[in-house]
Amino acid sequence: MHGGSGILIVASGGLGDAVLLAHVFPRFAALAQPGERICLLLRRDAGKMAFLFDGLCDVETVDYDRFAKSFWFRRATVERLGAQNWRLIVSVDYLRHPKRDEALIKSLSADEKIAMIARPWKKYDSALAKNKKIYACLFESGPIHLDKVVRWARFADFLTGSIVAPPILRLAPDRLPQPAIEAKPFAILIPYSAVREKQAAPDLFIDIVKALPDDLDIIVAGAPDDPARNPDYAALLDLPRVRFEAAAFERLARLSRAAKIVVSVDTAAMHLSVAMGAPTLCLASAAYVGEIVPYAETITPPN
Repeated sequence: MHGGSGILIVASGGLGDAVLLAHVFPRFAALAQPGERICLLLRRDAGKMAFLFDGLCDVETVDYDRFAKSFWFRRATVERLGAQNWRLIVSVDYLRHPKRDEALIKSLSADEKIAMIARPWKKYDSALAKNKKIYACLFESGPIHLDKVVRWARFADFLTGSIVAPPILRLAPDRLPQPAIEAKPFAILIPYSAVREKQAAPDLFIDIVKALPDDLDIIVAGAPDDPARNPDYAALLDLPRVRFEAAAFERLARLSRAAKIVVSVDTAAMHLSVAMGAPTLCLASAAYVGEIVPYAETITPPN
């Protein structure tokens, strides 16, 4: 069946992936025809970064855990997203799950569906191979170990037919929120990560506080339950001029725009501060270097 309208861009990665995608997204949005609806489908938790796509598209989210486990939720999700017969569905996920994001894409009506060849996954390679028939076209995006943004840029080149250099990871001024206004100049420390192995020792952050200029306030940013989940960082929070703020990502973006420096472990908040143009230092765990950080030289911004 033909005659669909609108494009649905499926991005099923986490919070950090959503921040990085924001740099490349305008190129995918350019696939839309004049007046056509553009919709970005994010994983539910990544929906906290929806503000980065304001003015570019509609944003929908899906809880893939419930989608995989509940027939009724799955049916309601397909009905909600399938109410529009799409002209084009594009998956920008290199790592895809045959029973989650691919199952959803398979269930939706569209004139055309396009994706990258999926990353090999021993447990699901057979199912992924069968699911290739979902797509009218599959793009070979490169080796397994390739910078995520560079991979997306290659995919956008393929889709648009235009060869464009990968974006520098700093959002344009007209896409930035207003800087936060605080009483004193400040620095931001982000010691917490959902992946415990990415966290640096509390003593290192204490030393960083001592090394920062005395006239700076220090905001330790994190999720509301981070201090309780990480009691070994209590001594950091007890230091003079240090305060904890459970900042939602939109608030953290505004704070980052005004910060003198952001020092963060490898987490979505670090990618966000880079995108906001804040002077940013990433403390990357050796075990995870090469996964996403350091960024490829061609996309690393001056900050």
